[in-house]
Amino acid sequence: MTEKEETMDASDIHDSAPSVKKNGQTSLLDSGEDFEVLDEEDIDDDPPPLEDAGGGKGNNTDECEKNAEPDSDPPGQVEEWLDVLGNEQLKKKVLEAGEGRDSRPQKGQNVKIHLKAYLKDGTLVEEQPYLSFTLGDGDVIQALDLTVQLMEMGEKALIQADSKYAYGSRGSLEPEVPPDAELSLEVELLEAIDAPDLELLPPAERIALAIHKRERGNVHYQRGDYAFAVNSYSIALQITESSSKVDISPEEENELMDVRVKCLNNMAASQLKLDHHNAALKSCVSALEHQPDNIKALFRMGKVLALQGEYTEAIQTLRKALKLEPSNKTIHAELSKLVKKNSEQRGAEQAMYKKMLGNPASSGSSSKKHRAKSSWGLSWKWLFGATAVAIGGVALSVVIAARN
Repeated sequence: MTEKEETMDASDIHDSAPSVKKNGQTSLLDSGEDFEVLDEEDIDDDPPPLEDAGGGKGNNTDECEKNAEPDSDPPGQVEEWLDVLGNEQLKKKVLEAGEGRDSRPQKGQNVKIHLKAYLKDGTLVEEQPYLSFTLGDGDVIQALDLTVQLMEMGEKALIQADSKYAYGSRGSLEPEVPPDAELSLEVELLEAIDAPDLELLPPAERIALAIHKRERGNVHYQRGDYAFAVNSYSIALQITESSSKVDISPEEENELMDVRVKCLNNMAASQLKLDHHNAALKSCVSALEHQPDNIKALFRMGKVLALQGEYTEAIQTLRKALKLEPSNKTIHAELSKLVKKNSEQRGAEQAMYKKMLGNPASSGSSSKKHRAKSSWGLSWKWLFGATAVAIGGVALSVVIAARN
């Protein structure tokens, strides 16, 4: 997914709740394809803490001492499984020891590994001799992001990962991994270096790096991993907003700005999915500060305002978006729905006010009836009076005529 995140409505990308399959053997990675995530309630922007994760190298030494055998730690000796998270769903075993704990990579460093990924039945689904990624940025599946942090330089390890930490309930097309598949990963840590200084990074490389992080966020969004998507978009934004000590052309500035606005729009969509309405509104406002007529930012801002009950302002925002793109059916539908909802709300409020004021509608109708009744009474009184005057006039005429 490259431009799917640009769709007007976030619902174009279906939600997915990764399922967990509890089986002992599995694990696999994809350098930049699909990064499967925990269930939403377990999700955090950072990988789970690894304080209890040791090096996994002490058990065999004790056993060998008990057996009084010399050379108790020969090179390449198989270690016991290390339960990385304590839930039996992500395990690591050292196949060949590395250069010691001090050589372990740190979060934020760029690492390079040799990777082989297998399905539970032994099918090889992926092999990458030189897979590079930034540790802890969510560039790869969780199984790799969490376990490579525990590897020593030059170490070879076997990793078994539940589908929850691989490709989840959706699986993957590239590499070809079926849904809910456990994976086994053979990993060798080849290199770990500090990430480049963004201020000294050439503009073209900086733009490419920001796009890569944004596209990784799109993968998370497409899989329904919205918290991880927000994290990837945040990293991309930091890259676009960092200061530079290198000359940059106006064209490159515009390209960085375009990436920045796309990240803000996609972040707003993810925050909407997480019901973080205030954060989503802030992202929309930031996008509109850079591009006041950005239709996607206006559309999502209208949706956020509607969810917050600000119907009048939401309608104004959507009308502005529709004016910029009159043929957009999505905006038409959302605006029509919102106008109808606003009308219904006003009707309900008016009925409530009338009830609070003692049903003025009923009293109004009663007063009308009273006035109508009073007018009828006046009419009859006037008629009787006129008739009496007429009869009196006739009688007076008869009397006068008789006298004459």
